[in-house]
Amino acid sequence: MADEPENLTLKFLRRIDEKLDRVAEDVHMIKVRLTSVEESLVGITRRVDRIEDRMDRIERRLDLAGAAE
Repeated sequence: MADEPENLTLKFLRRIDEKLDRVAEDVHMIKVRLTSVEESLVGITRRVDRIEDRMDRIERRLDLAGAAE
């Protein structure tokens, strides 16, 4: 009878350990995906910056620089 509580405790500890392992894997995957999103956002930001630079040059060439303001 003394073995039952110990076994029950070990059983619950193993379940907690398994769940913790799954949570750790999920957090890792979330980090990987978040990094991917951040890298994509950096690429989009760079493209927008280049488009803005091109628009500024076009406005200057057409003497429209003050018209937008």
